[in-house]
Amino acid sequence: MRVEDTSATVGATRDPAMTDVARLAGVSHQTVSRVLNGHPNVREQTRLRVRAAIEELGYRPNRAARALVTGRSQLIGVVAQNSTLYGPTSLLAAFELAAAAQGFTVSVRRVRVLDRSSIAAAVEHHRDQRVAGIVVIAPTASADEALAEVPADLPLVTVDGDPKRGGALVTVDQEAGAFAATRHLLDAGHDTVWHVSGPVDWFDAAGRIRGWQKALQEADAEVPPVSPADWSAASGYRAGQMLSRMPDVTAIFAANDHLALGILRAMTERGRSVPHEVSLVGFDDVPESAYFSTPLTTVRPDFDAVATETLSLLLSRISTGDTDPAQRILTPTLIQRQSVAPPAN
Repeated sequence: MRVEDTSATVGATRDPAMTDVARLAGVSHQTVSRVLNGHPNVREQTRLRVRAAIEELGYRPNRAARALVTGRSQLIGVVAQNSTLYGPTSLLAAFELAAAAQGFTVSVRRVRVLDRSSIAAAVEHHRDQRVAGIVVIAPTASADEALAEVPADLPLVTVDGDPKRGGALVTVDQEAGAFAATRHLLDAGHDTVWHVSGPVDWFDAAGRIRGWQKALQEADAEVPPVSPADWSAASGYRAGQMLSRMPDVTAIFAANDHLALGILRAMTERGRSVPHEVSLVGFDDVPESAYFSTPLTTVRPDFDAVATETLSLLLSRISTGDTDPAQRILTPTLIQRQSVAPPAN
């Protein structure tokens, strides 16, 4: 009878197991487990040998078994509104990548509206899944109010919530970004700057209004009335139609790039050139903004950094059980393109 050595043909018959890694690396399976869990009491040479065996065999740890060993789930729950808006979708994609890089799987529960009952149901769904922690993308006032009822012992981080609220929060400094956009237009020589806002029940929109007002007030410039809109290019177009008929409007800060696109279209139809007659700045730096008919000056939030900070804060709260308030606020960057110029004489 011939006995075959199966160690070299694992991949042909079954997925490699921890014992296969241990055999190839010449160590015990307990040592492999220590390497996988980042245990400090492993010699570097041994660690490298185990990592090489893992790579050669294509071994992937069993997450369920790992959770039993470490006592920690490798699943993170996310609650988000069912939306195609650039900011929330970009943030969610960045968070999923960041979590995967740390060995976590993300379960997303999308809700139609961010109200009390929807968020409560989504949180309960994640608790039933035994998630390690939860992230709630909560850009509206109604979502923030609903978070007050989430159990205090649940590791949870809010993204884009109310900076005045307690708990753990990661957000972009909307006020600083809007201030920089408005200041850039004033520095170009414009007497004042008009603003087309997002929905006022969004914390992002409210923060951008505050930053715009602050920049004008510090410059002793007139503060025009806000032109309210939603986040769409269509509402930007409608606001732009009104502003295009006002000859004293020479500079506009739009609350996002899609609003700016609609404004740009309205100005072009009216025969008002951007930037020679009207300067325009947006917010978000959508991939298309550099390719508008006039490349758009805009404010760029770093969604990758927001995702990384969110994951870091959540994992810290999972491991320590900390429930004290914690905020991480990231400053966005002004991206200068061709949509801003000095006012025409």
